[in-house]
Amino acid sequence: MSTPTAVRVWENHLLRYRKIWGSHMLGAFVQPVLYLLGMGVGVGALVDRNAGSVVTLDGVSYFAFLAPALLATTAMMSGGQTSLWEVADGFIWSHRYQAMASTPLTPSEIANGLALWHATRIALAVTAVAAVLALFEETRSWGLLLAVPVAVLTGLAFALPISAWSSSRKGGASFPAVIRFILIPMFLFGGAFFPVSQLPAWLQPVAYVTPLWHGIELCRGAVISSVDAGPVGVHIAVLVGYAVAGLVACHISFSRTLRP
Repeated sequence: MSTPTAVRVWENHLLRYRKIWGSHMLGAFVQPVLYLLGMGVGVGALVDRNAGSVVTLDGVSYFAFLAPALLATTAMMSGGQTSLWEVADGFIWSHRYQAMASTPLTPSEIANGLALWHATRIALAVTAVAAVLALFEETRSWGLLLAVPVAVLTGLAFALPISAWSSSRKGGASFPAVIRFILIPMFLFGGAFFPVSQLPAWLQPVAYVTPLWHGIELCRGAVISSVDAGPVGVHIAVLVGYAVAGLVACHISFSRTLRP
């Protein structure tokens, strides 16, 4: 009983995760390798032939431009997907959150434990990506140690708001739309594969307000010393703002859904 309540909820998620950790970590390691080889090396060789690409990519190769962004995109996809079916399962199918709420745990404590678990699972995936980046000379940097927590914060900026939304659903029919129309467009147009400045003028402000762009800028600036991360304080404030707002929304949604 002396264990913090959030840790007790976190332990429940950890016990469930032990059944799938192998496939999750393998995917977290293999996927960035494929992106780096296919996009960073393959497409990068074509991009780097263009004399103007160095200026467009802040003076670095396409590989060095893309690789750090995978830390933030992996965090977004890991946190976003986990906060859909897995969270809904606890309310709709397995009813494990209702079981937790029948104990002295409060809905807010359950939400805090879920947030702690999201941070842990995102950190595992991002660490796997960082290990891959450390294999390449262009991204082998002490800045990876700073980029990992930044990427985790980026993942929480997605996982917590989506978890709040998922906890209020009656089924999972709308979840594929979240991936198809929110996460994937951000993945493609959030600044990972090309600078946001290359987007049409009307679309650039949309990219700038997304948490992914801020996370990518911070990760890229941390790993590649020659790249300017921009207003670091603003980037962090935006990510923290999304994460905190998401946690507050989780408290409200969990309280409503788990109300006796």
